[in-house]
This record gives sequence, C-alpha cells and structure tokens, in this order.
Amino acid sequence: MADEIGFELDFLPVGNGDRSGDALAVRYGIPRNYKTLVYDGGTKESGQELVDHIKKYYGTSRVDYVVNSHPDGDHASGLSVVLEQLQVGQLWMHRPWRYSSVILDYFKDGRITDKSLADRLKEEMSAAYALEEIAGKRHIPVYEPFRGLRIGDFFVLSPEENWYIHDLIPEFEKSPEQKKVEGRAAQGLAGEVLKLLSEAAKGAASWIADQWDAEYLREDVETSAENESSVVLFGEFTGRGILLTGDAGIQALTAAVDYTESNGVLLPSILRFIQVPHHGSRHNVSTPVLDRIVGPRKPVDDGATTKTAFVSAGKESTTHPRKMVINAFCRRGASVYPTNGQIIWHHQDMPARPTFIPLTPLPFSSQVEAWD
Repeated sequence: MADEIGFELDFLPVGNGDRSGDALAVRYGIPRNYKTLVYDGGTKESGQELVDHIKKYYGTSRVDYVVNSHPDGDHASGLSVVLEQLQVGQLWMHRPWRYSSVILDYFKDGRITDKSLADRLKEEMSAAYALEEIAGKRHIPVYEPFRGLRIGDFFVLSPEENWYIHDLIPEFEKSPEQKKVEGRAAQGLAGEVLKLLSEAAKGAASWIADQWDAEYLREDVETSAENESSVVLFGEFTGRGILLTGDAGIQALTAAVDYTESNGVLLPSILRFIQVPHHGSRHNVSTPVLDRIVGPRKPVDDGATTKTAFVSAGKESTTHPRKMVINAFCRRGASVYPTNGQIIWHHQDMPARPTFIPLTPLPFSSQVEAWD
C-alpha cells in the first residue's frame, strides 16, 4: 500500500499590539520525500524564527519554494533571512518595477520616466526588492506567480497577469498619482476614504448584538490594491484542500473562486484548511465570497466543524481578528485559531510533536464590532 500523502502548516507569530504580519511554512509529501514551501516571512525577527523552526521541526536546511504573497514589509522582510540562511530552490514573487514601461502613461506627472518609475517602486517596496537582489546573488531562480501557474503541488488562483499589471500596480499606494481617468480616479478616492474611515474607527469601537442566523459583513468594502495583489494558492492532498490567501480582498477572492469553478473545482466540497485573509479584517471578506469558498451557513449551531481556519494576529491585538469575521467562519463549520504570540500547527498524517498541545478555537461571540 502506498504511503499516505501528509501535510503540515505552521503559522509563526508576527507583530505586537495591533501590528500583525504573516510568516508560515508548509511541508507535504511522504517520508523521505517531503517538499517544503514558505509563504511570507513577516519581519526580520520572525524570519529568523522561521529558519530555526524549519531546521528543528522539518529536519532540513532546504526550502523548495519561497513565496512572497505581496510586497508589504510585514510579509516580505523576513523572507530575506530565509533566502540568506537556507538553501532555496525557487523564489516566487511579483516584481512591479519590471512593468514601469508598460504602465508609465497612467501617471499624472509627465516628468516621470521609465527608469525613475522603476526606481521609485523599488525604493517604496524595498523589502520585496531586496529579495530579488539576494536571489540574484545566491543564484536562486525567480518566477512571478500569476493565475494558472503551479508552485510545487500548489496552484496560483490569483492574481491574473493583466489585472495585476494594468489595474493593480497603478492603484498601489506606493505608485505616483494617476491621471484623472474615469473609473481609476474614483476607485482610488474610494480607497482613500475607506482608509480614513477605518483609521477613525480604531479609536472608537462600539458593539452590536450578534446571533447565529444573522451576518453583518458588507459587500461594498475594499482593501488596498497591494492587498488585492496577494498570491492566492490552492493545494489538494488526498482529497483535502488547502487555501492560502495572504491579504487578498473580495476582488481577488472572487477571481480565485471564479477560476476554480471554471475548472470544475467547488471549494466548499474539498476545502479543509483556509488562511483567514488579512489577519481577520472585515474589509477583505463578504457573505457571498465566504459562501462560495468555505460553504453556506449552517441553519443552527450544532457544534460540528469540518474545516480549520488559521489567522495571523499580533500578540495583544485588539483589532485582529474581527469577531464579526470569526463568527462568519464559525457559521460555515470552521474552527478558527489565532497565532496571538504563539506557533500554531495544523497537520494530517505527519510525524507527531509531543511538545505541541491541542489548540482551543475562538468561540462564537454574542457581540461583534459595529460598522459605525
């Protein structure tokens, strides 16, 4: 009888207070033939912890695939430590500065040149650009993760290449001001307004009652273009699906599920593990998106769970994850576990770790954060 293909995922703690980040490792395969994938590395500190963790628990100094979901520092910085200290087979990351000549005409300042735009993007996204430089010095091949490509046994569901280049990069907060093109300017303004409202709300949270048969997620929320550019990965091991989402928002998640359904894959029937997007922000998910990815809401709370959801959240975070988001996952039969300063481990048919104790899922809350 063939060995059962197993997998394990480790989410390492990143950030303090309300600052959160992502650093996680995946190992899968059969004994003596495991593959290792790192998906984001958080800060330099968590990057070192990630290296130490892989050596200790995976028993290797080699990582087959390193994936930077998007160029934010709380996802990219720690990967420089991984690239410098471990043997890496492939680096997968987006390099927006390489498309400067393609998108140059989108911007308002006519003095911007191809080179100056590329240099600006490299400087503004220095943590990500550093990865490309280290890879060059260490002769690590670099690939760009666009929809339809395969990274080991994982498939890229989003972003689609043209959408990334022509719509997302120009909308990056780190990009120059765009020309007043209809649609683009309005979208950028909406993003800025939402950002200001979100910042204002942090200091004045109020609460509303919640119950099982209600859901207060909104469909008109947005996240940044950088977040929407997150690499969404899907892998399946012996009928058990895994979805990694980074900081993807409603647009990216909708595009991802559209792609899986067009290929005959219905995620709710096969998904067993999901990364809660963007540390559990309520600006990244909606009821229709979760229905299509995790599954429909159960009519009653019967206590049964069929899925596991991990969320990266700062140790003492008061905003991550949002209780409204936790409740939404609970309604769909998912047990939600936060990092909150500790390593959390999900595994199937992998070697035991006697020092790791069972986790306690977050409860369904009777009160959730009000929108206003």
